Amino acid sequence: MKRSTSKLAALVVLGGLLPACSDDNGTGPVDTVEPELQAPSGVAVSALGPNTVRVTFSPVTGASAYVIERASGASGGSFAEVGTSANTSYEDTSVQAESIYRYRVAAQAGTRRSAFSGEAQVSTPAEGRREAIITTDITSDRTLYADTVYQLSGFIKVANGATLTIQPGTTIVGDFDIPGSSLFILRGAKIIADGTPEAPIVFTSERAFGQRQPGDWGGVIIVGNGITNRGAPTFIEGTGTGPENPLVDYSGGTDNNDNSGIMRYTRIEFAGFPTAPNEELNSLTMAAVGRGTTIEYVQVLLGLDDSFEWFGGAVDHRYLISYESADDHFDASEGYIGRIQNFIAFQSIRPEPRPNLAGGAASDPQGIENDGCWAENCNAGNANRSASEPYTIPVMANFTLIGPPPGAWETPSGNIGMMLRRGVGGLYVNGAVARYTRAAVSIRGEQTQQRIDDGLMAVRNIYFTENATIFQEGTGTGESAQYSLDLAANALEDGNAPVASLFTAFPTNTQSATGADFDWTPAAGSPLRTGGLNDFSGLPPALRDAAGDFITPTSYRGAVDPDGPKWWQGWTTYARF
Repeated sequence: MKRSTSKLAALVVLGGLLPACSDDNGTGPVDTVEPELQAPSGVAVSALGPNTVRVTFSPVTGASAYVIERASGASGGSFAEVGTSANTSYEDTSVQAESIYRYRVAAQAGTRRSAFSGEAQVSTPAEGRREAIITTDITSDRTLYADTVYQLSGFIKVANGATLTIQPGTTIVGDFDIPGSSLFILRGAKIIADGTPEAPIVFTSERAFGQRQPGDWGGVIIVGNGITNRGAPTFIEGTGTGPENPLVDYSGGTDNNDNSGIMRYTRIEFAGFPTAPNEELNSLTMAAVGRGTTIEYVQVLLGLDDSFEWFGGAVDHRYLISYESADDHFDASEGYIGRIQNFIAFQSIRPEPRPNLAGGAASDPQGIENDGCWAENCNAGNANRSASEPYTIPVMANFTLIGPPPGAWETPSGNIGMMLRRGVGGLYVNGAVARYTRAAVSIRGEQTQQRIDDGLMAVRNIYFTENATIFQEGTGTGESAQYSLDLAANALEDGNAPVASLFTAFPTNTQSATGADFDWTPAAGSPLRTGGLNDFSGLPPALRDAAGDFITPTSYRGAVDPDGPKWWQGWTTYARF
């Protein structure tokens, strides 16, 4: 009996240690397994100065902290922990100048830790160059000096009455961690960014070479007191997304001779930012900018939205260059009547923007995209927007527009060299348009044809090659109607020369190309050396008057005089990343 009692007690004790069986309704205890943490992605590093490196990365679901490790040198060496962060960025202030470091990041939650990310490399600059962060609006005169790298942190405004002077050779970067960080020159303010070929002024990404992407920061926005064909209010696209980025109104201007300052020998790189879906900042936005402003020798590289965009106004330009735009290279509308001579658009890829943006590369990229008016508050009313006055009548002379090669960036719309629509007019003369896979030119809309009939638009002396067709065809009516011009009567040449043969040097593979790989001078025997309209006396009077003394008739076509200076050399650049 005693042995039996002991066995029974043991069974009772054992039974107390075992979990109860679940009953049929599933309410009993269930074992849970914590999900595996993923390694962080999107790791990027940038040198903020000789002794500071910023590490950023994408968040990991379930992580409560991140572990940052560092190794010295481009390869080899051992990784060691330098810190942890509860956020998706970390600043390492224990680095040395003129050194190479590699970083990797792991996610952590309690005792659980993910695998480490891939490595990201950075080089720190030499001692001696200073860094400064601009976080507040500029309300009085200020100078930015070439011995300092300036960071635009947020939507920085130069206020009415203030002048921002930037020394030649100065670098200004946008704060990657405050998306859309940008510089606004408001109505009544001025920018004096007067670089030199040897010391250009550079607005660019703060990320390291090899990591930079379109959309890394916002861009430069200039608001003048020029005239548009829209009523009040008219807001800068991309503004109004919050108290830190209030709406900026550019309507109501009265002076097309207004002066917003100088921008010369200046580069704007990896800019253009979608602050919200269909609300983008361009690399260089010119809203109602007047003719008293000087903007020449300016390059835009890998911008996410348009490279150069004009909303009304009358500012004139020479020597503009756009490489690898994620939308239109040159975009004018809303009554712009400025004059532009010697400008280049080059496209070889579909640009890939920084991750997690509200928008990406456009579905309708063009070389030139010019409109009359096509938004709210057009002067002619919403029912007849394209008839709004003053008409958009730009003069665009001596241009070279090169589209992406077949297969590089195919889109359902766009991919047209010159999109002229919605009541636009203007003179387009002495150009070269090549490699557009849908059409070289689209003359679209009945109001646009009316400008031609009224002597307010002409397309003359242009060389075309490697385009799908010269004029886009269609059977639509109204704003969708398509028109064409007589080739011979307008000296429009349907050529067959390969694009690369037109120029002295032209890279066919841009993966590792640099600015030195481009020489836009017409090659010996190039058809661009001749064929230009060198006498404007036969043009319609209104267009001849619009060209005025600013535009020089030339015997060559394209952006570069075969016997003239290589105006882009020394201060422009090319890089894919």
